[in-house]
Amino acid sequence: MKQTEFLNIVLPFKDKLFRMAKRLLVSTEEAEDATQEILIKLWDKKNKMETYNNVEAFAMTMTKNFCLDRLKSKQAGNLKLVHSNYTDSSTSLQSELEAKDSISWVERIMDELPEQQKMVLQLRDVEQYEYEEIEKLLDMKPTAIRVALSRARKTVREKLMEKHNYGIV
Repeated sequence: MKQTEFLNIVLPFKDKLFRMAKRLLVSTEEAEDATQEILIKLWDKKNKMETYNNVEAFAMTMTKNFCLDRLKSKQAGNLKLVHSNYTDSSTSLQSELEAKDSISWVERIMDELPEQQKMVLQLRDVEQYEYEEIEKLLDMKPTAIRVALSRARKTVREKLMEKHNYGIV
């Protein structure tokens, strides 16, 4: 497989790999490193890519496993906690600050979720994967996915309501 063919296959979903790594590792630098490692591993397997039914799903699974291994390793204690700031130039400063605050809170809440709920919520609501794809990526039954997603959404909703209603009687 030529480099251009490889890039045409991999480039469309490389941002998804990064976002998955960022959600799991939190640190932008660690996520960038993880994404680069996955892309190198995919390059090493480029000649076998035709054998994979869904290269994107394979790469997402590799990313998930790599990040989880990374978190379990001794290096996990050295991970930096760095969050991205999101901007929208078409909104007022007040709206922009409120949006950043809400995103920051949702990220913090998601980071506190159990690993399975965090992954399902990331894949379904952030990455917009279909239930069947999540089923294959996480090797879960459809019912378990829906339950985990429902619980994750409920927790996020409750914690956000708690935060926004703080001090209001």
